[in-house]
Amino acid sequence: MIWWRDVMIIGLIVGLSISVGRYIAAVMAGKKVWLSAVLKPVEKRIYRILGYQDTPAEMSGRQFVLAIVVFSLMSLFVVMGVLMTQQWLPFNPNHVHNVPWDLALNTAMSFVTNTDWQAYSGETAMSYLSQFAVLTTQNFASAAVGVAALLAVIRGFSRKESQTVGNFWVDITRFTLYVLVPLSMVLTLLMVSQGAVQNFAPNHAVQGILLPSGPASSQFAILLLGSNGGGFFGANAAALFHNPTGLSNLCESVAIVLLPAALVVMFGQMVGRRQAMVIYAVMLGLLELAVIDTTLSELYLGQHVTGVAGSTALEGKNVVNGIGLSALWNTLSTAVSNGSVNASLDSFTPLGGLIPMLLMQLGEIVFGGVGSGLYGMLSFVLLTVFISGLMVGRTPEYLGKKIAAYDMKMVALAILLPPVLTLVSTGIAVSWPGIRSSLTNTGAHGFSEILYGFSSMGNNNGSSFAGFNGDQPMVNVVGTVLMGCTRFVPLLAMVYLEANLAKKKQMAISSGTLRTDTGLFAVLLLVIILLIGALNFVPALILGPIADFLTAR
Repeated sequence: MIWWRDVMIIGLIVGLSISVGRYIAAVMAGKKVWLSAVLKPVEKRIYRILGYQDTPAEMSGRQFVLAIVVFSLMSLFVVMGVLMTQQWLPFNPNHVHNVPWDLALNTAMSFVTNTDWQAYSGETAMSYLSQFAVLTTQNFASAAVGVAALLAVIRGFSRKESQTVGNFWVDITRFTLYVLVPLSMVLTLLMVSQGAVQNFAPNHAVQGILLPSGPASSQFAILLLGSNGGGFFGANAAALFHNPTGLSNLCESVAIVLLPAALVVMFGQMVGRRQAMVIYAVMLGLLELAVIDTTLSELYLGQHVTGVAGSTALEGKNVVNGIGLSALWNTLSTAVSNGSVNASLDSFTPLGGLIPMLLMQLGEIVFGGVGSGLYGMLSFVLLTVFISGLMVGRTPEYLGKKIAAYDMKMVALAILLPPVLTLVSTGIAVSWPGIRSSLTNTGAHGFSEILYGFSSMGNNNGSSFAGFNGDQPMVNVVGTVLMGCTRFVPLLAMVYLEANLAKKKQMAISSGTLRTDTGLFAVLLLVIILLIGALNFVPALILGPIADFLTAR
C-alpha cells in the first residue's frame, strides 16, 4: 500500500514535469503560448512601469548580477521594515507585536534567499499584512530570481561569442506572470476545496484550543511551487487547516517537485535533450534511493528506538498520512530545498532523519530549489567533466564550451562555500555559551538538531528538526550571514561563469571530446556528487544521527 502511492506520486511528477517544462521553455523564449492573449498586455504594461517602452534590452553578465543584488537588497529592506512595524499597520486582527530586529533581519534574509527558515510560529508572530503582502510576495520573487540566474547559466552554454546573458527583469516578469501565478491560483483553489483556510478572520479559541485563521491557502500554494517552504502556520503542512485530506496531501506532494523537475526538461528543450536526460536520471535516481531509505528506516527501525516489538514510529506523524506519506513528503521537501513538513522530523528515527539532512548537505541538487537546484547540479557536471578530462587526457568541454581555469574557480566557489560555512556556523553554535538550554534533547540527538538547523539554513532549505530554538540573537545573526552567503555567492559565481562561457566559441565535437550524454557519464557524475558533496559532512553525521542510532535505547 505504501509503495504504490509513492510510485503514483513520483510518476505524476515525472509526467507533469515534461509538459510543464516544455511550456516554460516556450514562455522564457518569448514564444506565443495559450495564455499570451490575456497576459501579453499585462507583461508589456509591467515593462512600461519599469521605464521601458518595449521589451528591455539584454544585459551583460555584470549588469545581470547588479540587477539581482539591487532587487534582493530592496526586497530585504522592505520585508524587514514591515515586520518591525507590523503592529501599527492594517490587517492585524490578532494584535501581534512588532518583530525584534534580529528576528526581522533573519526572517527577511530567509525569504529573500528562498530559504524560508522560520524561528517563529506564523499564526502568533506575524500579522496578516506581513504574511500576504511581504512574505508571500517574496515567495514569488525569490523563486523567480533563481530561475533568472538559471536562464543566464543556460544561455552561457547555448550562445556563441555573446556579450549578453539575457535581461533579469524580463526573466522574472515572464516566469512570475506565466508560470508561478497561474499554477498558484489552480493549487490554491484545489486546497480551499479540500478545507484549507483562506479568510481574514482573527484566530479564535474553542474549548481552549486555538483555531488559526487568515489568508493562508494563497501562501501555501506558492511556498510549495516556489521551493520556499515557509508556512503560514508553525506546524506547516502537518496543520489540519493546511493539509486536511489525502487529496490535498497528494496535490501538495506533486507541487513540491513539479517546477524543479520541469526546469530540467526546459534545459533539454533549450540546450540538449540527451544531456538533460542524464541529469534528470541522476536526480531521479538519488531521489528514489532517498525515499526508499527514509521509508524503510521509519517502518522498521522504530522498534530499535522504542524497544516495542512491531513499533512503527508513528510519533510526530499525522495519522491521515501515516508513515509512508510522511517519509515521502519530508524526503521530497529536503531534496527540493522546499523545507515544508507534514510531520515532526525531530520524531523521525535517527537514520530516517539522516537522509533528509544528507539531501540538504549534498547542496540541494536532487532537483533542488526552483532554478538553484539545476544550476547547482550543473556546477557538479562541470566538475565531473573537468576531473574526467584530467583522468583520461581529454579536453574538458561541456556542450561545446571549453572549461578553463577561471570557470573551475567559479565552480569550486559554488560547490565548496556552502559546506564550509555550514560546518563553521554549526561549530560556532555548538560552542556558544548556554546553547544547551535551546535544545529539547542532549547528546547525539541534540547535536543533530543543531547540525540539521544550520544545514537547512546553509543550503537554503528552511526545514527544522523542531527541537532547536532558533529564535535567539546569536542564531539569528549567524543564520542571516549564512543564508545570504550560501544563496548569493554560488548564484553570482554561476552567472559570472556563464557570462564567461557565453563569450567563447562553440567547439566542434572531435575524437578527444568526452561524451556527456551517456550512462557512463551519469555514473561518473553520481560518484563525484557523493565524493565531494557527502564526504564533507561524514564526520559531523557520525557525531550526530549515526551516533544517535548506535546509542538509542
